[in-house]
Amino acid sequence: MTHLHLARQPLGFFPTPIHELTHLGKLLGGPRIFIKRDDLTGLACGGNKTRKLEYLVGQALAEGADTLITAGAMQSNHCRQTAAAAASLGLECHLVLGGAEPATVNGNLLLDQLLGAKIHWAGDHRKGEDIPMLAEQLRRAGRRPYTVPYGGSTPLGATGFVEALYELDRQTTALGMDFDHLLFASSSGGTQAGLMVGKRLLNKNYQITGIAIDKVGDGQKSLGELILELANATAQFLETAIRLSPAEVQLDEGYAVSGYGEISAGDREAIQLLARHEGILLDPVYTGRAMAGLIDRVRKGCYGRDEKLLFWHTGGAPALFAYASSLGEPATAAH
Repeated sequence: MTHLHLARQPLGFFPTPIHELTHLGKLLGGPRIFIKRDDLTGLACGGNKTRKLEYLVGQALAEGADTLITAGAMQSNHCRQTAAAAASLGLECHLVLGGAEPATVNGNLLLDQLLGAKIHWAGDHRKGEDIPMLAEQLRRAGRRPYTVPYGGSTPLGATGFVEALYELDRQTTALGMDFDHLLFASSSGGTQAGLMVGKRLLNKNYQITGIAIDKVGDGQKSLGELILELANATAQFLETAIRLSPAEVQLDEGYAVSGYGEISAGDREAIQLLARHEGILLDPVYTGRAMAGLIDRVRKGCYGRDEKLLFWHTGGAPALFAYASSLGEPATAAH
């Protein structure tokens, strides 16, 4: 894949490994299930945002920035990886986090502080609504800030996941196999948009399905509409002739009944099953819910026994510590 001479700052360890979840597959009695470990990308416990940050931070450095600003929820994986990227490059980092400062600091918030990020509490504004004012304050103070968008979900950020699909293609070629379905957590849309563009560029046949973490759009457009818009903007940004259709946005919103960051029984079971049967930690907001969706879809017979599923682990395990009181119940039996 050509990148139109985009500035890219190496930040992670790639390619991330792929291996089979043999115990989970046997437990569920369905198709073979594999996992791609973007929880091992590096940057203070890893995660998929590292792929987007390589391009976004590359642009920031090319523009002479000395400060990164981004926003998210209190336990944001994206903010933690942005803070780690800044620390590794000697940049100042400011995080605009939703909510108010808690009495107990743990999980990603603890890591943000250890990484030296400056925290700004924004109440209900967890998606960067207060960033323009902060950026102007920093400029007046003589800083050169670069705003890393919410979730890294812009055409430039999504390019990281176009590249990720090329990485996957090289791995499957080496393995002499391919997958029938790719499943992952879908929230701000950049991961899914990049994968959709990569699939078209590579002319692959597998189905890409995002498990929606919440149903929030921008108030006017649904999450599916925002993903389609971003995918087409990414295709245009990369100067391709690709035009994606609404039918190509495969988004299962059936597991977003519980609100953002609220753990359902299915989320809890998925986290416990992966930990107890595979020794792999999922997070309570994104990958736990996405795996809950995969498990439920397998149980419902959505996939043939001869099919191969790839679960894209997007990271986030540090947030487990902030949800300790919600994760202690026993896992339900497989059925």
